[in-house]
Amino acid sequence: MAVSQAKPGPKTHRPGLRREIGFVGLIWASEGSIIGSGWLFGAQGALAAAGPAAIISWAIGGVAILILALVHAELGGMYPVSGGTARFPHYAFGGAAGASFGWFSWLQAATVAPIEVLAMITYAQHYSWASGWEKVRSGEHVLTPPGIAIAVGLMAVVTSVNFLSIRLLARTNSAATWWKVGIPLLTIFVFAVAQFHTANFTAADGFDPYGAKGILSAVSTSGIIFALLGFEQADQLAGESANPKRDIPRAVIGSIILGILIYVGLQVVFLAALPASQIGSHWATSAFTALSGPFAQVATLISLGWLATVLYLDAVISPAGTGLIYITGSSRVSYGLSRNGYVPSAFEATNRRGVPWVGLIAAFVTGCVCFLPFPSWRSLVGLITSASVLMYAGAPLSFGVFRNRLPQAHRPYRLPGGSWMSPLAFIVANLLILWSGWTTDWKLGVAILLGYVILVANRVFKMNPITPQLDLRAAQWLPVYLVGMGLIVYLSDFGPLKHPWFPLWWDIGVTAAFSLVVYYWALAVALPAEQIQHMIDQVVVPEEEEIL
Repeated sequence: MAVSQAKPGPKTHRPGLRREIGFVGLIWASEGSIIGSGWLFGAQGALAAAGPAAIISWAIGGVAILILALVHAELGGMYPVSGGTARFPHYAFGGAAGASFGWFSWLQAATVAPIEVLAMITYAQHYSWASGWEKVRSGEHVLTPPGIAIAVGLMAVVTSVNFLSIRLLARTNSAATWWKVGIPLLTIFVFAVAQFHTANFTAADGFDPYGAKGILSAVSTSGIIFALLGFEQADQLAGESANPKRDIPRAVIGSIILGILIYVGLQVVFLAALPASQIGSHWATSAFTALSGPFAQVATLISLGWLATVLYLDAVISPAGTGLIYITGSSRVSYGLSRNGYVPSAFEATNRRGVPWVGLIAAFVTGCVCFLPFPSWRSLVGLITSASVLMYAGAPLSFGVFRNRLPQAHRPYRLPGGSWMSPLAFIVANLLILWSGWTTDWKLGVAILLGYVILVANRVFKMNPITPQLDLRAAQWLPVYLVGMGLIVYLSDFGPLKHPWFPLWWDIGVTAAFSLVVYYWALAVALPAEQIQHMIDQVVVPEEEEIL
């Protein structure tokens, strides 16, 4: 289906984005997203889900995310455009695939800020003046009506900071990230010195009470992958990087390696520091699982009151910093989607400081709506994890296409072993979706359908003068991929069936085989090199020239 594709108009009513972020700003944008509320709750959730074997879960999650990050590092260096993760599939597969992965990317970015706000409110339950903001229901801390009002107010504060220039925003986030990285490192050191019970590693029902399924489930459902998300923020801000081809790959890789080291250390010291009173006969039902502020309350129990005070303060700073940068990222993703013609052109409007303000307002409204169906921290974790890895799945596919179709393109960072690392990264992304389980993935399916309604409405009512080609032939694999992954999850050991078609290990094999079929199918039908280069020249080159 061939339709007209208008080029972006000349700079008139908007000043455009500004390339003002250096390497430190980029790596701290990613690190500030990685070290958020995940560190405040991740160790607790993983220990309850997998026992001490949660350490293995963190290692698996870290390797999985690192593989995906390496793929993003090459892509971000090649094409440093704003909202990059949403736009790479567009160049490789055209409008239909680009619109789909763009929606996955925006959905992930826009729903992180509310989960960070929920983390702040949950830790605030330590104070009497905040006790009415949440109540315990079915073992979870959920928002009350006053709590929802407070959450909306906090969302407004986080959003308002984004109306500053990108340079001031990067400096604000960098200052917060120094604190956010420093406090977990301090916690690791102090916990390890103050109390380290090696017997805890085999306490309760043992080191590995729930077997391989417990270890793998913990990767996606307990907050591990959620905690490690965020390395892509350097890609999202590539359109505002002062030296993107040099700095983007270094920022992506460096941020995830640092994040992995911090999170594994936190899991070890949290487990080793637990007093005997917090460990019962089963890890899943031990007393520590009911702690509303896990690290701070454990610090109090082992007579580290000063550290507990610091951690309660950090429970405001760390989530706020992560929410801040994800609001930034979501507005840049919507900006990129608009540049490609998927959403109304209003999302390209920037204020005099070069900030895409319409995208900020949309992210604020979406975040506030999330408080209604998802009133607790853990209720949002699974959905965001699945949406994130689905977004990440577009990068390996795009990577493979660019390597095949544009082998001579300049690559400031070239991933060693890219020919096998790329399909491996796609398999990894789909395994993370599998391990999220059917309870989470069917909700993601509903969100995907909602996105298609929005994207179709934009096209039907012509709310953007750019009408991208759908290129349905190049995206023929996409519906098979989405429906196929849903069926595999439903029929697997992570689905609702009492007698699954694909028991544990078989489901992993089926997912890997299906992923390889889709991967090489997608590469075979991708757009021809000339068309890919034409679309890149239309958007990447003009954005590189819009340096103010």
